[in-house]
This record gives sequence, C-alpha cells and structure tokens, in this order.
Amino acid sequence: MPTLTLPCPAKLNLFLHILGKRTDGYHELQTVFQLLNVGDELQLTSLQQPDIELNNAIPGLAKRDNLVYKAAKLLQQTTQCRLGAKLQLRKVLPTGGGIGGGSSNAATTLVGLNHLWQTGVSIEELAQMARQLGADVPVFVHGKTAWAEGVGEKLQALELPVRWYVVLAPNCHVSTARIFSHQELTRDTLAIKVAAFLERGGKNDCQPLVERLFPQVRDAVEWLNQFGLAQLTGTGACVFAEFSNEREAKQVLARKPSQFRGFVARGENTSPLHQHLPS
Repeated sequence: MPTLTLPCPAKLNLFLHILGKRTDGYHELQTVFQLLNVGDELQLTSLQQPDIELNNAIPGLAKRDNLVYKAAKLLQQTTQCRLGAKLQLRKVLPTGGGIGGGSSNAATTLVGLNHLWQTGVSIEELAQMARQLGADVPVFVHGKTAWAEGVGEKLQALELPVRWYVVLAPNCHVSTARIFSHQELTRDTLAIKVAAFLERGGKNDCQPLVERLFPQVRDAVEWLNQFGLAQLTGTGACVFAEFSNEREAKQVLARKPSQFRGFVARGENTSPLHQHLPS
C-alpha cells in the first residue's frame, strides 16, 4: 500500500503578546511562529478499508483523544473518503512544551493523508479544517514561518534571517488552559506592527507567570540567560535562546545541566513538511 514518511516540525513563538480577552473566552494575540528543522516523524500508509489505525500512541492518551487520530477522522469524514490509514508516530518533541508537537502531528496527518488519499483539498481548505483541531494547527498546514494575530489564525508569511536556537525542556508539563485562565496573566499589552518586532523583538506575556508557577522553567531561563536572551515559547514549558551559527549553539547545549533535556535547531521559513512532500 502507498506509504509516506513525513516530518512534524516544531515551532517557537519568538514573542507572544496578549492584547485582551474576547467575549468567546479566547484571547487576542500577536506572535511570530518560527518553524524549526527538528520535530517528530509520522509514517502514513493508506488502507483500502476505512479503519484508522494508530501505532506508537502517547502513553496514557486514549486514541480518540490523540490529535493524529482526530485529524485523520476529520479529513475522512469531511471528504467522505472511503479509504483508511495506518499511522505510526515517532515522538521526539516533549508534550506540554509550547513547541507545537501535537499541533504539528495533526497538520502532518491532514497534509499527508490529503496527498495519499488524493482527496484534492486545497491548503487553504485544510487550514480551515485544522482550526477545529487547535489554534496552532493552521500554521503547520500552511507551512510558513508567520506573523499571527487574532487567536493565532490570521497568518502573514515572514522571511526571517537564518538563526539557530538552543531549546531547553524542563521536566514539567505546563497546561495552556491553566495559564490562559489564570487571573495573574497579563492581558493588556498594546498591539505592535511587524516592523517593530523586526527592529526590537518582543516579549512573552506568559513568561513571568509560568516562571512563578514552575520553578523548573525559571531555572532553565536563568541558566540560558548566561549565553543569550532566554525566552519562553508559547505557554511553555520550553525556553530558547537565539544564536547566529550552529557551532555556538551546540557549544552552549553541550554545557547544559543534566536536569534539562534540549536540542539545537535551525529556523526554517518553509516547513520541512512541505519540503518533503512529494510533488
């Protein structure tokens, strides 16, 4: 049967400003999604029968709650496709890290099965579908490093200079729902323009709160600050610092304390998923 093996790249939020809370309970945001060349891997095999099989699922997570399974069922039902799939996920990225692991898994499922099943859904239609799975899924479907507004769904592709990142993963899981519902979260940052970010960067409004609630994150930030500006990505728990070349980034990673997992990644303006997808 036809098989594809595709990457599920990680992302960083190079900044995250929270402008206010909407009447629907979501928050108005501004952020930049920087795609990376490191991530999980998903093998997709088309099946003649309509079953969705998921191997190497995340321990403790029911199949019906796994975003890979949910994405496959969503595409199958939306397009009324009679084919099925066997999906094998190789997890590398930590869960609850703010680097988009689950969202990227879902996007790769949508894009890969759309190709395998030949359902003919456009990227824009897939991105619209992806919103049902999570606010971050559309950026991985579009496959471009992007400026984002709204709840993260209004995307504008950005071409950023090549940078290398040291990413540290403290040994904790940060719940996005907990952070966004916390009364101490900053929710009144003023909006900025793309030009202002390119000139001066930005901050992560979740970082002070996450550091207070999770000492492991604070410790990672303090250690990484020795070598560059350490920032939280998303709602955490991962923190990162930017470097101009791979050699410098790897030297820093080699010195990390043993309580942190970590990796070095290169920023990518076009997603490795789209670079690997057959034409």
